[in-house]
Amino acid sequence: MTPGAVGPEGDIRPAGPAPGPVPPGTLAALARTRPLPAVTAALRAALHARRMLLLKSLLVRFDRARGTLPAAVRRRFEDDWALLERAERADAPAVRAVLDYPTTGAWLATALAAPDGPAFAEGLAGLGAVAVAAALRAGCRFTTTRVLPAGTLPLPGAGLLRCARGRARLSGRLGTLRVTDGAGRTLLLPGPAPAGPGTRWTADGALAWSALYTLPGGTAVLDDVDPHRVPPGGIGPAALPAAERPYSDPAAWAARWRDAHALLAATHPARAAETLALVRAVVPLAPSAGGGPPLSATVRTAPGAVLAQLPADRRELAELLVHETHHTKLAVLDELVPLWRPGGSLHRVGWRRDPRPVPGVLQGAYAHLALLDLWGKARTGAAWAWRRRADERFEACREQVAEALSVLAESDELTPCGREFVRHMGSHHARLAGSAHAPG
Repeated sequence: MTPGAVGPEGDIRPAGPAPGPVPPGTLAALARTRPLPAVTAALRAALHARRMLLLKSLLVRFDRARGTLPAAVRRRFEDDWALLERAERADAPAVRAVLDYPTTGAWLATALAAPDGPAFAEGLAGLGAVAVAAALRAGCRFTTTRVLPAGTLPLPGAGLLRCARGRARLSGRLGTLRVTDGAGRTLLLPGPAPAGPGTRWTADGALAWSALYTLPGGTAVLDDVDPHRVPPGGIGPAALPAAERPYSDPAAWAARWRDAHALLAATHPARAAETLALVRAVVPLAPSAGGGPPLSATVRTAPGAVLAQLPADRRELAELLVHETHHTKLAVLDELVPLWRPGGSLHRVGWRRDPRPVPGVLQGAYAHLALLDLWGKARTGAAWAWRRRADERFEACREQVAEALSVLAESDELTPCGREFVRHMGSHHARLAGSAHAPG
């Protein structure tokens, strides 16, 4: 992979050739929201390639800034990089799981966007958390001492270490992690990765480990501790923050997740499998002050994470997961091949009160097209309560998506690939609308 270069605004500009075209069959399958294993594998490969590009871009920028960084910062980064390389040699899939975890992407974006000086040095420190998490998953033997100015060390996809003294010695061996603080307090965390729900702590609470909860039926976790899980400005107009443990309600999320996936599997097995493959984390959001329907979001720098308030029932969660999975798919695809050009036009859509730019129209139309497909299946094969709900929502959403597709078809802000993508979306929408009116 050719290292990237950091542009003047902190964005990443690939240094080598532009990404190759997406095969026509893959692009058409994506546009039609088809949940195919080959498409899922292509998206996961594209996500990993992007992460490697960002990681190498960070290394390029570090090399350029080396002379301005304090010696301790340089040594720490080089040691962390060496540990990451050693972990990769020991178990490449384990390291890939950490690099591709959503909050790793959020950290990389923040570090690369940081201005030179103390902010960039602080961003570089995040490599230590990634390297330790990777080495632990890979079963490497290592010992490292960490200075934790904030008193915490997040290990992506695993959990969060809290150390009141702000300094900890970490010793990994065969997947077991021993943590010792400056006062000699020790925690022993077993397993190939610090997994399993709950918190371990020393008697006086000065040293604690909070592990992530693994949601039932797959590998996705409920991430309620990683500091990068929600952008600093919060989510939505109300700037909702993340729900903090113990208010994240893991038991309710686990039960709702299990029931939602059972419903998806019974209604559309391929879509249920796609959701399990692409959703790596669920990030609980704090409740809204005024109530209302649950808010959900996907952060572009962290695809694979569903940020959401707890839905009221399994049907709402099943729909929310399909909706946000398609935001992830489109975010990854747009890194492979741009679908739109910068532009300033705003357009009304049926599912939002505020006017949306062309990328927002495309994102919303794509997610709602996937829901139309899901509701079409639910209208004929689901239990009565969801059949009635799906029938109502299908009819209301069908016209909204048609109007959005008309806006996109007339836009001059789409790239040629974007126009082709919208054309395939339109053909799928027409098929769904036709089948809805076909005689029974």
